[in-house]
Amino acid sequence: MSATSDSTTSSTTGTGKTSRKIVLWRHGQTAWNLERRFQGSTDIELTETGVAQARRAARLLASLRPDAIVSSDLRRASATAAELASITGLTVTHDEALRETFAGEWQGLTHDEILEKYGDQYAAWKRGEAVRRGGGELETEVAERAAPVVLAHVDRLPPSGTLVVVSHGGTIRTTIGRLLGLDSYYWEGLGGLSNCCWSVLGEGARGWRLMEHNAGTLPEPVLGDDD
Repeated sequence: MSATSDSTTSSTTGTGKTSRKIVLWRHGQTAWNLERRFQGSTDIELTETGVAQARRAARLLASLRPDAIVSSDLRRASATAAELASITGLTVTHDEALRETFAGEWQGLTHDEILEKYGDQYAAWKRGEAVRRGGGELETEVAERAAPVVLAHVDRLPPSGTLVVVSHGGTIRTTIGRLLGLDSYYWEGLGGLSNCCWSVLGEGARGWRLMEHNAGTLPEPVLGDDD
């Protein structure tokens, strides 16, 4: 799949003076995060710490003056998005296509329990093989449902607009990989996102570029020859 479409690249000049940005923001902390319990599409609420994380991050992200917010409809993501909406006055659009990977029998299990019961499956997944963890979705299937939603909202942005996507670690990683045009084998190389941290994609002359990954502070300009 191409990293861009004609409408996506239309706002970028040959000199890159204007471009749209996508901020992909992971939800705040949940109790299952603390327990290292696989959440997947299970609808888990934020902890008090998670709410505080969302409020702090929202104050930072609001300074980017986002033009739109789209969020997974699961409570941990929608509650995170609501904190940014309350500051910016924007309306959050919820879309179930931005939910975390459905992982079937893995959901609700701790990391150690997954290794004990599904060790071979886990090892194959880590080797980069196409694995339906717990009988659930492939990572490529997650990207196929999530990335088009992100691009559809990007298409509605003004020339230098910013979209905030509030989602989940696995879904964000696969979406970034798809938008960058990376082979799915290499998506794991992007690494995970901490609770309420984000990644930033910006338009470049040849498509989307990863500008920030697993960030908790606002992006700084790249000064030097490799801008």
